[in-house]
Amino acid sequence: MADYLPVADLVMRAKNGEQQAWDALVERYAPLIWSICRRYRLEAADAEDVGQAVWLKLVGHLDQLRDSAALPGGLAPVTRRAGEQVLIAESLPDTETAPLEQELLAAEQHAALRDAFGRLPPGCRQLLALLIEDPPVPYAQISASLGISAGSIGPNRRRCLDRLARDPAIAALINAKAASTAG
Repeated sequence: MADYLPVADLVMRAKNGEQQAWDALVERYAPLIWSICRRYRLEAADAEDVGQAVWLKLVGHLDQLRDSAALPGGLAPVTRRAGEQVLIAESLPDTETAPLEQELLAAEQHAALRDAFGRLPPGCRQLLALLIEDPPVPYAQISASLGISAGSIGPNRRRCLDRLARDPAIAALINAKAASTAG
């Protein structure tokens, strides 16, 4: 059940002391934390310490989260900072910093998009899922499958994508990117 809940709902339930919601958050985002630790080439014990530090920090600040939907975007930098504290300066050459940043950004974007996509109305989810199929699904097949005219697929796609862009998790990523390029 918790696998299908948006991150904002899980955070709210975890704030209210629901252990199942906390467990779902850990299960959902532990792979992100572990992938960052692997990228830093941390030993298993060090990676566990980083994971524990991240989860402890989240527990301590759960009530202070202003935008629960942006949680995935906040876990990566916290994990990165915890990992950097474990590393010896020479263990991560400068040539690896850019790919690491790109990997972290991609993981943040993927998590935010998955959560935002889950909050779309079922019709939008179905339409967008059909439009990104590989190989592409012909409009006539999409039209028949969803019971809409082929001419309305484009305008419906635009409305669904606009709705997706307005989602708090996606908006937080867009704002973070704008702030990082402005500074």
